[in-house]
Amino acid sequence: MNAKLRHVALGSVAVSLALATAACGSAAESGDGSDDKGEKKGPLTIGLLLPENQTARYERFDRPLMEKKIKELAGDDTKILYTNAKQDASVQQQQADTMIAKKVDSLIVDAVDAKSIAASVKKADDSGIPVVAFDRLAEGPISAYTSVDNAKVGKIQGQALLDELGDKADKGQIVMMNGAVTDPNAKMYKDGALSVLKGKVKIGKSYDTKEWAPANANENMKGALAALGKDKIVGVYSANDGMAGGVITALKGAGYAKDEMPPVTGQDAELNAVQRLLADEQFMSVYKPYVPEANAAAEFAVALAQGKKAETVATSKTDSESEKGVPTKIVKPLPLTKDDVKKYVGKPGFFTKKEICTDKFADACEKAGI
Repeated sequence: MNAKLRHVALGSVAVSLALATAACGSAAESGDGSDDKGEKKGPLTIGLLLPENQTARYERFDRPLMEKKIKELAGDDTKILYTNAKQDASVQQQQADTMIAKKVDSLIVDAVDAKSIAASVKKADDSGIPVVAFDRLAEGPISAYTSVDNAKVGKIQGQALLDELGDKADKGQIVMMNGAVTDPNAKMYKDGALSVLKGKVKIGKSYDTKEWAPANANENMKGALAALGKDKIVGVYSANDGMAGGVITALKGAGYAKDEMPPVTGQDAELNAVQRLLADEQFMSVYKPYVPEANAAAEFAVALAQGKKAETVATSKTDSESEKGVPTKIVKPLPLTKDDVKKYVGKPGFFTKKEICTDKFADACEKAGI
C-alpha cells in the first residue's frame, strides 16, 4: 500500500487506532492502483526513447517489436509514449523529462550519450520511475539492462576479417572505423576486435567518431586512402553497417573494382548491407537477433511497471561506471556473410525476400539461393 499514515499525538489510544483504521480504509478506497504487495494493477503507461533514425533497425524492428511485446504482456489498453532523439543528446534529455512529467510507469531508454542521460535517469529514479537501458548501458541508477554480447560482436568482426585476409594479413594495413565515443558499446566492439587483430595485422589508421554517421566514415576513409595509399590497404574494420556504406562509397570513389575491393566488416544486418553482401561489395555483417532483445526490454519494462522485480526477467548482472549489479539479459550475436543470408530471410526480425530481392539485386539473390 502506498498511502502513508500521519502520526498525530492523541490523548486516547482508542482514538489513534480508530483514525489509523480510517486512514487505511481511505487509501484502499482511493484506488491507487496497487495491491498489498506493491504490484500495480490496471492500464500501464510505458515510455520508449530511441536514439536515432540513421540506423534502420530502430524504426524497422526495435520499436514495433517492443510495442507488440509490451501490449502482449500488459494488454491492449497499455499506453506507449514514443519519441526518437535523432542523434541529439540534449533533445533526448528533454524527451525523458517529458516522460517523467507524464508519470510513465516505466521508461525504456536507448541513450544517445550514455553519460549525459544519467541526470535524467536519476530524475526518473527519484520520481519512482524505473528505467530500462536498452542496447546501450546508460549511466545512472538504471533498474535493468538488455543488449547483445557487445565484446563478442567485435570478436566476430575481427576474426572474420582476419580469416578473410589470410596470407594478405602481413602484406598491408587495415583501417579501423570505430563507433561513436558517446556509445559505450563502441568501445566494447573495438576492444573485442582488437583482442583478435592486435599483433596479427598492422593497423594503419584508426578513427573514433562523434556519432554513427556514414558521412563521417566516408570522409575518414578518404583520409586513410590519401595517407596510406590505395595499394597498401588490405581490409577495413567498420563497426557498423551504416559506416560500412560510407567506407565502400569512398573505396569506389578511389577506383577500386569490385573484385579488388578490400573486405569491409559491418554490424546490424541492415537492408542495404544485406544487399551489399549479396552484391559482393561488403564482406560481412553481424546479425543481432532483434526479437529476443526487444522482448527482454519489454519484459523488464512491464515487470518493473507492475511493481515486480527485474530479477524475474534477468539472467545475469552488469556493472556500469555508476551502478553495480544491474539485472541484465544478454543476447548472442551471429555472424552474417553472403552464404548466411538465406537462413534468415523471412524470419521474425529479418527482411523478406521481397524487401531484399529488388530488381537491382534479383540476379544476386538467385545466385545466393534466395
